[in-house]
Amino acid sequence: MSVQHTLKAPIDCTGVGLHSGKRVALTLTPAAPDTGVVFLRTDLPAERALIPARWDRVVDTRLCTVVANEQGASVGTVEHLMAALRGCGVDNVVVELDGPEVPIMDGSSEPFIFLIECAGLKAQDAPRRTIRVLKEVRVEDGGKLVSLAPSPVASFHVEIEFDSAAIRRQEGVLRLIGPDSFKNEVCRARTFGFLHEVEAMRKAGLARGGSTENAIVIDGDRVLNEGGLRYTDEFVRHKILDVVGDLYMAGAPIVGHFHGVRPGHAMNNLLLRALFADATAWRWESEAAPVWEAERLAAIA
Repeated sequence: MSVQHTLKAPIDCTGVGLHSGKRVALTLTPAAPDTGVVFLRTDLPAERALIPARWDRVVDTRLCTVVANEQGASVGTVEHLMAALRGCGVDNVVVELDGPEVPIMDGSSEPFIFLIECAGLKAQDAPRRTIRVLKEVRVEDGGKLVSLAPSPVASFHVEIEFDSAAIRRQEGVLRLIGPDSFKNEVCRARTFGFLHEVEAMRKAGLARGGSTENAIVIDGDRVLNEGGLRYTDEFVRHKILDVVGDLYMAGAPIVGHFHGVRPGHAMNNLLLRALFADATAWRWESEAAPVWEAERLAAIA
């Protein structure tokens, strides 16, 4: 079994929050084995500052994935960073933020991959925990479907369809079989939205930091971004990126096959809740389980 990894050194950046439009400072800091991914709000008192990046801490999935602690402190737009951490194999890190939102950067995971690679990875004296899917678990809602099934590797199959001719129907597959799989296949794919939706969100006080600098903007059948798309199927690749990030909220890498038809943050989180609600659908593949898992077992007992 492979060992856990953290960063060799702290590394920081600044950017704009997608919804707040405010500048945010972010620092990725090495963490001890079995810490997992934890957000630390440096703008809040210490007793309210820590927020675990965990599926059962997700409190909002309408426009992004938002996590919160019991004291009500929250951090939003975590999915692109979480995807980068999963793709690079970072098990333990403290993400320091001086605001309630991870900076959107360019709308993809590539800037976070760059930060992680600049900091470097450090192997730790602890086995890596993985979550093995033992049987199929699925969640359906109208025309939406997400599922996890047994697989020897972590793999993702996503299907999307939009009326816009800029997207139409797209289908994509990713297998996380090495450290470069995520980086080479999907990390540069940007988030996207329609111009009329952006205008509506801004009227509601959201998406104040959104622009063609950090998102693909579609007007009818046209992509408004100068330079166009990074991939011909950039839209489905970004959906895969989102899934990778949302599923890393499990608290460890999931070894299984994800299939999604029109997936989204809400469906992805419901799938994790369905998985962990069925003790026969998964198992830890390590000798020790984290504290929250012991709490879950105690609750079941």
